[in-house]
Formats: sequence, C-alpha cells, structure tokens
Amino acid sequence: MLQVNSALPYAFGMIVFPGFQALDVFGPLDALNVLAFTTKINLTVLADTLDPVSTNKVSWTNSSVGATFGETILPSHAFATAPPLDVLMIPGGLGTRAPGTGLDTMIAFIRERYPTVKYLITVCTGAGVVARAGVLDGKCATTNKLAWATTTPWRPKVKWVAEARWVQDGNIWTSSGVSAGIDVTIAFIAAVFGEAKAVAVANGMEYHRQTNSTDDLFSALYGLTNEKNSTNQAVDKC
Repeated sequence: MLQVNSALPYAFGMIVFPGFQALDVFGPLDALNVLAFTTKINLTVLADTLDPVSTNKVSWTNSSVGATFGETILPSHAFATAPPLDVLMIPGGLGTRAPGTGLDTMIAFIRERYPTVKYLITVCTGAGVVARAGVLDGKCATTNKLAWATTTPWRPKVKWVAEARWVQDGNIWTSSGVSAGIDVTIAFIAAVFGEAKAVAVANGMEYHRQTNSTDDLFSALYGLTNEKNSTNQAVDKC
C-alpha cells in the first residue's frame, strides 16, 4: 500500500492527456523549474500510457479551420507504474471534456492517489476532472470562468467559488483558467516553502504575481458572482 510522505514535498506529479492546455502544464512547471534551482524536488509526468501526448488532437481540435498547431510532451510514467507522490497536479484543457482522452483511467488514478499525497493542485478545468473523482465533495474550489457553465455541473456537491483566482481548502489548491495556474503554484510555494522562495521564483520568472486569491477579473467579465451562481452551496463558508 502506498504511504504518505511526511517530509517537505519532494515528489511532484503532473498529469497530461490528449488536449491538455499548454500553459496549464508548463506555467506551473516553469515556476517549479525555478524553485528547483534552490530546492530539491523531483518531477514525474503521468499519462494513461507512455505514448507522446499532444495539446492538439486533430479529430476534434481546430477542425473548423484545419489547424494542427500544438505541442507534445513525453510522459515519464503511466498511471499503472506511477511512483509515490507528494504533490499531484492536474491541468485542464479541451481534453477534459472530449472523448478518447483516457478520462476514466485518469479519474480512477486521482481517486486512488489523493489519500496518499500531501497536496493536490488543479489548474483550469482540471478541477472538473478532480471533482468527478469525488475528491472535491463538500470542499471549496474554483475553475475556468469561460468554461464555468460546462464544468461546475459535473459535480454539484462541490462548493464552487466564482470570484476567485485560486482557492485553497485544506491540502487542495484549485485555480481559475490557464494563466491562474502560475499564480496558484507561486502561492503554494509561498505557503509550503516560504515567502522568500516564492518571491525568488516570481522575480526569476520576471512574473508579476497575483497575491490576492479573490482578485479575479474574469468572473466579472463572464457575469459570475458567488451570489448569482446557483451551484454555490454554502459558498459563504469558503
């Protein structure tokens, strides 16, 4: 049986799947790349198989214009052979709501591994995948605001918070869309590894970090508020 690592987080695992959003993965990973200059951490890239995984899947992405633009990443481990992890990270992207992306296997892996990790971090619609695993039931979480109407109904048992750049509930950190993944990762670094490390990472990236988790321009852009959103159960307690 997998054991929880009680030490400071060392083993990070990033899940990828066909149609993942590039910045959801590479934004947080680059923040961790910078952290790794001064902190001993390790990365595992996880997928359903060891085959290369692309942001683009021609059969359902960009079909209206015929574009095949995308990037490919090579997993280091399949879900079936994944090592013990301290931090599990789940990105979003079109693949979270498209057929043929191995969602069932990914959801089962998240459900199995969550009890063994120290922290879980989601970016964008990755929160919807984690929600479908039942991990977010009764917890406060956020997700991509453009995809809010299609993502939040996947699991009404979640206390979905519209007005948030990111949300922390216990050992789970969820972020809004795409670029918010960088902010939640730096906020996580500040909370776990210390503010000095977070400042060094942000400065090293020349990134103007958001330090207020409730400052979210995009909830207003898409007309979402905590009061108006019917899926927010007891959101005032978040």
